[in-house]
Amino acid sequence: MMQAQPTASHYVNGAYLEDATGASLPVIFPGTGEEIAQVHEATPAVIEAALAAAKAAQGPWAALMPVERGRILRRAADIIRARNRELSELETLDTGKPISETLVADATSAADALEYFGGLAGTLTGEHVPLGSDWAYTMRVPLGVCVGLGAWNYPTQVAAWKAAPALVCGNTMVFKPSEQTPLCALKLAEILTEAGAPPGVFNVIQGAGTVGRALVEDARVAKVSLTGSAETGKKVYAGAAAQMKHVTMELGGKSPLIIFADADLDSAVSAAINANFFSTGQVCSNGTRVFVQREVKAEFLSRLVARVAKATIGDPRDEATNLGPMTSAEQLAITCSYIEKGKAEGARLVHGGRRLDRPGWFVEPTIFADVTDEMTIARDEIFGPVMSVLDFDTEDEVIARANATDLGLSGAVFTRDLVRAHRVIHAIEAGTVWINQYNLTPVELPFGGIKGSGLGRENSRAAIEAYSQLKTVYVGMTPVEAAY
Repeated sequence: MMQAQPTASHYVNGAYLEDATGASLPVIFPGTGEEIAQVHEATPAVIEAALAAAKAAQGPWAALMPVERGRILRRAADIIRARNRELSELETLDTGKPISETLVADATSAADALEYFGGLAGTLTGEHVPLGSDWAYTMRVPLGVCVGLGAWNYPTQVAAWKAAPALVCGNTMVFKPSEQTPLCALKLAEILTEAGAPPGVFNVIQGAGTVGRALVEDARVAKVSLTGSAETGKKVYAGAAAQMKHVTMELGGKSPLIIFADADLDSAVSAAINANFFSTGQVCSNGTRVFVQREVKAEFLSRLVARVAKATIGDPRDEATNLGPMTSAEQLAITCSYIEKGKAEGARLVHGGRRLDRPGWFVEPTIFADVTDEMTIARDEIFGPVMSVLDFDTEDEVIARANATDLGLSGAVFTRDLVRAHRVIHAIEAGTVWINQYNLTPVELPFGGIKGSGLGRENSRAAIEAYSQLKTVYVGMTPVEAAY
């Protein structure tokens, strides 16, 4: 098949770079299980080339006026939008996500980030502070070389969410995609070069954990930004802390979606579908613990099952498909093992639960009812299309149960009572929450978690804080005196 072979495995110093002595990483199309490309893991020589290029480029890049950097990002956004179809097709091959999703949610999201941060470039200023006859000012300065570690579920979006604020602030970046989805970030690097980014400003190298570790531990790196699991986050955070590096950690979640009896039930069902089955359930902020007030539980389940039964499962390259395969055989096996645990621990399977008998890594959208808080499927992040529906009676009860987790990425409440909506949402321990909506993450808003779901924020002006630092300058205007 081999229909997505990139020019080379890596993109370093403004050009594609190959080193075939690195371990081979096959790229498998999840829709069929066929190999569509092959890349090589970065060797020590490739890692060194990328870091050296980023280090050499950082000073001249930071010396540009911010609006000049912003102009390049905005040009890259325009190129991405013009090539949305091509980039979306590549994302579908890389991840298995349906083309009906990638056309509207992936490359377009990357373009939004580049455009937004490019537009903020002129606002990267400090402040003047009067101090009597003396005065002071602050400057917003870059951190230096940044490392981005990407996830396999949104490879184009994650690369741009990290690159855009980093680059506009005057940093350079070495980005390592997930070894399972290595293709899309190479296109972003190529487009940034085409848009005018100097060589070395944005570099992409391939590999698994050993390559990531080498990047995190290198003394030239000032900042590490990871999107990944909570367990991976702890390891990366510890490695970065050893050298006092800046970090942004966007990690996993086990988020609550709370549906009160007075909610618009059709909207709540739609939100539950989006929060569990979009991208075949492979979204970190998904609301996989669906708490439904007891008096509407039966009606909720009836409407939910009827609608999920209408999902079109099939070839993700077909625009009629709206539920595709899992991204990897490994993730499919993990998901199926959790489905078996749900059954064994007494949850009631009301829909799905089976792997489909066809090529590729397909599993039915799965709904469990009568789930209790102590069940494994209610505690662990599954990262697959498995919804747990839990009953509740009172507001205080559901708040306590929703917060009874070490994670705190997201959450939502559905109710027509807006006073209660705000009261409950303020009590939910999560970094990103919704009222009568789910999983919308426009670039204008900060995104991130609390507790074990990470620290720092991506997107919005908050990301500027994450990729820059303030330098304080005190200006003495009078002679200095001393006691002796």
